[in-house]
Amino acid sequence: MTSPREVVVRYVEAVRDGDARVIRESFAADATWHYPGGLPISRIWRGRDAIVDEFLGGMGVHFVPGTMKIELVSTVAEGDRVVAEWTATARTVRGDDYDNRCIGVYTVRDGRIVDVVEYADTAHVAETLFRP
Repeated sequence: MTSPREVVVRYVEAVRDGDARVIRESFAADATWHYPGGLPISRIWRGRDAIVDEFLGGMGVHFVPGTMKIELVSTVAEGDRVVAEWTATARTVRGDDYDNRCIGVYTVRDGRIVDVVEYADTAHVAETLFRP
């Protein structure tokens, strides 16, 4: 059986590698993703398709293709919950440098991610991706 930590590490590595199949397979059909703040992406994303296609997929339009770099910094696991810390750097289509350090609190059941609460520097996200 795959541990919750292994599920989350596999997912983050799939994001890093651009492996769409593994990204989609990582989530339960009824998963939720909480992105806090006052950004256009701030809400509770409900369902695997909304998370993968609309939230994660929708973020790609903000970055120059091939510039996104994801590095998993650390994970801490207890029971079905995993806290993962990663860095994300890229060049935005506006010409800005995106450089963010993020935390995700993942809940994993039956080998699938069922819930994520993400924390990031939302001021940096607003300035580099969503400023008018």
